Amino acid sequence: MRQYTGIYIPLLALFMAGCATKGESTGKEDLKSLPVTRLIAKDTTLHRSYVTDIQAVQNVEIRARVNGFLDKIYVDEGQEVKKGQLLFGINDAEYRTELSKAKAVLSNMVAEAKAASLELERVTLLVDKKVVAASELDVANARLAAAQAKIDEARSAAGNAEMRLSYTSIRAPFDGIIDRIPLKKGSLISEGTLLTTVSDTREVYAYFNVSETEYLQYSKAIARGDNSYRQVQLVLADGSDYNHPGKIETMESEFEENTGSIAFRARFPNPGKLLKHGASGKVRLTTEMDSAVIIPQKAVFEMQDKNYVFVVDAANKVTMRNFEPQARFSHFYIVKSGLKPGERIVCEGVRNIRDGISIAPRTVPMDSLLRL
Repeated sequence: MRQYTGIYIPLLALFMAGCATKGESTGKEDLKSLPVTRLIAKDTTLHRSYVTDIQAVQNVEIRARVNGFLDKIYVDEGQEVKKGQLLFGINDAEYRTELSKAKAVLSNMVAEAKAASLELERVTLLVDKKVVAASELDVANARLAAAQAKIDEARSAAGNAEMRLSYTSIRAPFDGIIDRIPLKKGSLISEGTLLTTVSDTREVYAYFNVSETEYLQYSKAIARGDNSYRQVQLVLADGSDYNHPGKIETMESEFEENTGSIAFRARFPNPGKLLKHGASGKVRLTTEMDSAVIIPQKAVFEMQDKNYVFVVDAANKVTMRNFEPQARFSHFYIVKSGLKPGERIVCEGVRNIRDGISIAPRTVPMDSLLRL
């Protein structure tokens, strides 16, 4: 047995040494190095953008009100027109004939009424002399009344014929710009046919939808007299800023059931006629915020519809804390409650740590994060 004992002793010593080394490595866990920033209060400008639908203040379809052939087209597509300017002419020969006939009937009715009036005078004289019975006077009065009623009817028919004749000359209802003209000269048109559209784009409306939360923020700001919320900017489809600021005028009366949003309407001046009816873009609302506490989006994680960050204490131990955001812009949140200036938070890598552990903080100034 002694010859085996000499062999096992060195092996046992090596095994014990290995166990000791393994125990030392598990007892001293390496701390994770994570970026940490200190919260500051900073005056900031909050920009929020909304997709918008641009519409002319006035945009009216011009339609034919009578049947006929399109005789004249006095304007061209894209042309600026003035109120009352002649746009189209429909062949009016038929309507002139109708008017002449209606006027002739009116003249005839006037003549009949004149004859009835003379007859009434004659019968009145005879009744006074007791040549005819008094009932003849009633008959004469009835005939005159019937003749005058026919005059009213004929005058109405003549007015209607004159109005229909006027419909053959189609004029601009207001100052504006002519849209596409789908028909050409000589086309046969019927009542209701679309001839073109006229848009008044000296000013335009911009419609955009906001959430219920943003609606409440806006309403409360206006109620306390902060009219800066009414001022808006327009970003064009190519990403450039429109030169003229706009103003929120009104909003719809109810929220959309599917989206939970409500439509606002802003008005923009359009002196250069750059904006067209049906154009698109974005409305940008700007809000000045004093002493706002801002945290990067990467520092935030959600649990059960609540927002959390990891706060780092003086001993570099992290604690999970809930906070309430006031607004979100770009890659940042503005804090409403739950965090205050001077506190340190983990600003990246929050998915790789857990509540209560210690870390090796790597300080990152908040100003450098805001410049990214």
